[in-house]
Amino acid sequence: MIEDLVYLYLLSPLHTGGATQEGNLLGIARESHTNLPYIPSSSIRGRLRATMEPSEKTDIDAKLEQIFLFGSEIDDQKNASLVAAYKTTTTKELNQLVQGNLWIGDASILWVPVPSLSHGVIWVSSPLLLRRWAKFNKIEAEIPTDYCTNLDSQKSVYLKDAILKPSDLKDWNTWEIFVPQVEEAKGIERVLVLPDKHCATLIQMALWRQVKVKLDEHKTVDGGFRYEEAIPPDTLMYFPWGITSQANGKADDAKESFKTLLSDHEILQIGGQESLGRGFVQTWLAPN
Repeated sequence: MIEDLVYLYLLSPLHTGGATQEGNLLGIARESHTNLPYIPSSSIRGRLRATMEPSEKTDIDAKLEQIFLFGSEIDDQKNASLVAAYKTTTTKELNQLVQGNLWIGDASILWVPVPSLSHGVIWVSSPLLLRRWAKFNKIEAEIPTDYCTNLDSQKSVYLKDAILKPSDLKDWNTWEIFVPQVEEAKGIERVLVLPDKHCATLIQMALWRQVKVKLDEHKTVDGGFRYEEAIPPDTLMYFPWGITSQANGKADDAKESFKTLLSDHEILQIGGQESLGRGFVQTWLAPN
């Protein structure tokens, strides 16, 4: 059952490793059917689980709470005190991997910032992305299918590698329905909807690409170089979450535990390169 959505506003570039590497380009995770960047649920789940890891191995109560939400790990079966406490609390044996009461979905893009010579920064999306988000929110508002914007449609829009003339644009007066009206997302004020294929191309061009080289002991380049892709900061994403069917009367407890976990960790680091300040996101639950 889908309980709600959690929003992620990227505070820095975010890189989650992809399945392929072409030449000297280290790509990011992409949806197989759209080729759009996304954050795998395993990356989000792993980070959230790590935030609950007890600082002391003797903190059995904290470890039980972690298992309650995210399930057990193989090493948990080697902790005699934890095994005994789990049996006392649940009347079940911890002799195999236990599934948690919480499930987490993949994070999808909602709005991506792109540079504009005429407007500084414009956030773009597509009918497919808006329709996907609207289904989760049960919103029945009309989804734009053409070039639509809340900008002055009498002026040309200069994007990074494209120019949209006034004749290409349509006024979009209901755009605020598709932008969460919360403090965290208040900077998203200039929006543009593009056809799916054109939006995908523009998002691809808007990705961050960092050049990395290897230096030897003399601080000279050792070998070649490579590019690493990343989703740009100020991107707005979201992921669905819910309670697994095995919760068995403990669904409310699991919901409250997850909400408390998020409120205690409004800033998370997801993906790699934490030492370089990559992957920091601001999180919040979708308003009820």
